[in-house]
Order: sequence, then C-alpha cells, then structure tokens
Amino acid sequence: MQFDQPHRREFITALGGAAAWPLAAWAQRPAMPVIGVLHSSSPEMSADRMPIFRQGLKEVGYLEGENVVIEYRWAENQFGRLPALANDLVRRRVTVLAALGSNLSAIAAKEAATTIPVVFIASEDPVRLGLVSSLARPGGNLTGINILNAELAAKRLEVLHELVPNAVRVAALVNPTSITTTETTLRDLEAAAQRRSLQIQVVRARTSQEINEAFAAFEHERPHALFVAQDGLFSSRRIQLVHLATRYAIPAAYGSRDFAEAGGLMSYGANIVEAYRQVGIYTGRILKGSKAADLPVVQSSKLELLINAETARTLRLSVPPTLLARADEVIE
Repeated sequence: MQFDQPHRREFITALGGAAAWPLAAWAQRPAMPVIGVLHSSSPEMSADRMPIFRQGLKEVGYLEGENVVIEYRWAENQFGRLPALANDLVRRRVTVLAALGSNLSAIAAKEAATTIPVVFIASEDPVRLGLVSSLARPGGNLTGINILNAELAAKRLEVLHELVPNAVRVAALVNPTSITTTETTLRDLEAAAQRRSLQIQVVRARTSQEINEAFAAFEHERPHALFVAQDGLFSSRRIQLVHLATRYAIPAAYGSRDFAEAGGLMSYGANIVEAYRQVGIYTGRILKGSKAADLPVVQSSKLELLINAETARTLRLSVPPTLLARADEVIE
C-alpha cells in the first residue's frame, strides 16, 4: 500500500494513538497492594505451608498476581539475617507484613516496621515476647496467632512418658538462638519432669550440623527418649530429625503433625496449617481496612495428638489403648 506524505503522517498519528490508549489506561489502574512475607526458613521447607497462607488470603478476596503482590524474604534458617530482611521489606513500603517461621521473625518485623501492620505466628505468649500489649487488644501495629507450643511442653512430655513409661532420662533438644522460647520450654519441662521423676538432659543445636552432632553424642550417653522443642529451625529440619531418631532408635516427641506424618513417633501441639490460614485471613482483613490494633490475637484452640503406629512398632513400643483412644489420628 502506497501513501502520499500527508496521508502517511495521518496514518502514523492514528497508529500511535491506538497504541498509546491502552498504555494510558493501564497506567491509570490503581497499584496493587504489596504483602511482605518475612520467613525464617526456606521456600523448600515451607512449600506445604505457604499455599495455606495464600488460601487464607483468597478467602478474604485476594489472589496473588491478580489483585495483590507478595514479596518474599527468606532467611534460610540464618536468623541473624532477619533484621536486614525485615528492613528491606519496610523500604519496599509493603502494605502489610506477615512474619512467619519463628518468634524471631516477629521480633525482627516489630523492630523494623514501626507503622506498617504486622501479622505474626508466635509459639508462645506474644505479650511476654513484647509483641503486643494484650491478647484481646493488641494496641499497636501487630497482631497474629499464638500456637501455644512453648506452653504445651509439659503436656507433650507427659504424653511421651505415657508412650515410653520406662524412660528415666529424657534428652530435650532446644535451639539456644530462640532465647525466650527455650527458657520457657525448659522451665516447664523441668517442672513436669520433677513430677514424674524424670531427668532432663538439655541438648542445644542451632544448625543442621549441630543437630547431627547432638545425635552422634547419644552414642555415648544414650537417652531413653527425646523431646524436640517446637522451633522454626527444627520444623525446617523435620526430615533430618525424624531420620536421625529412627537411625538411633530413640522414641521422640514433636510439636506439630508434620513430624509424625514424616515418620516421627508422636506429635502434640497446635494445628500449624490452620495458623497459616488464619495469618492469610488477618492479612487480607488488614488490606480491606481493619487495623491490627483492633484484631485480637488468636489463641490456637485445635490441639492435635498424632501417633505413628508404624514407627512405634519399629521401636518395639506398645501404645497404651487409652492413648490410642485419645489420639486425633493414628498413622498406620
């Protein structure tokens, strides 16, 4: 097709206007809100939990990539990185920040985000951690879910002793990096141990390598049972821990169901999946205009006892019928 010069200019002008119109319309679209996710673990170790967080968001009307953007920051179990990652999300000017995986994530988010709303998962009393002023009225820019795992330590030890009644010496694996949680857990464990005439052997590990070393040391001073404290590091290394407990034939108790599902002997604690869903719901509600100060901290009400019967048989343990009757799930 041939155009003379005047018609050629008209054609180019019309073409340019047609191309510019959708760009202008797109530029006028309101920017999508941005959620910052600060996680102490890794994407691989959290692959089964983050979809539940997004499901909670979806229940409130938010879908990643359609009407909300999610910026992820992963500490890869290097807890010292959490403050810098939290500050990075604040500089990104996220609309709301979800602090997951560890109490240290919540603490780092609180220190970095003085005005940005924060929704956390805490494994113990968030008032004692200094995250909120009260559970019913958080009062500041933080709210979240308390999964109570530190407070449930004594009950978990009692169930473990029911399952291994001849145990006298129980090793307690704790993460010294999680100072407050470890103090609470050991305090409650010692009190529960005294009531049952048990000896607590405290074992500390803050890395995957130190977990291996802790189990290797059991060759010399073998405990009758193992209590694994609920901690972000241990949750992310659950396959390693279950494998080592099986390898060394040590009956072990854990704080969440994914350990028992991975082959651990037993777990007793809050439903972590439900906690991630609730964080998603609270995050969505804040995006819709709710204030963190007005959203009460949710106390996990669903506590689960899981027993892995196959692992019990491997360890030559006879599970008492009363314990089987109380279990929420028995894995065969």
